[in-house]
Amino acid sequence: MNKVELIGNLTRDPELTETTSGTSVCRFSIAVNRNYYGSDGERKTDFFNCVAWRGLGETIAKYCRKGHKVGITGNIEARTYEDNKGTKHNTVDIIVQDVDFLTPKTDDDYYPDEIPDERPAHNTYDDNDDCPF
Repeated sequence: MNKVELIGNLTRDPELTETTSGTSVCRFSIAVNRNYYGSDGERKTDFFNCVAWRGLGETIAKYCRKGHKVGITGNIEARTYEDNKGTKHNTVDIIVQDVDFLTPKTDDDYYPDEIPDERPAHNTYDDNDDCPF
């Protein structure tokens, strides 16, 4: 069985691209703190490269930004590739199958800057006697 569950913060904004056949693919990385401290008293962090395909990738690219906390479920994929110079590289990716958005939404998430006139008006009271509570 190959299954992994991670909770971490995005280290950069997600990058959404398409394959030559038009399939959406989103690449991002997350930083995951270990649950113990090293001998130097510092908490260690691991960094994981993640890949999400199609609609899931599009959703992650739309709603996630650097620093956002996510919980992901997926599987580990180890692969080897050769660069333009002929050097072989080994890499490990997490292929994301499910994501939980763990960063609370802000007003900016609900109301993008492009439509500021659609924000609801906030009630303000000049005198505490007018306050309903």
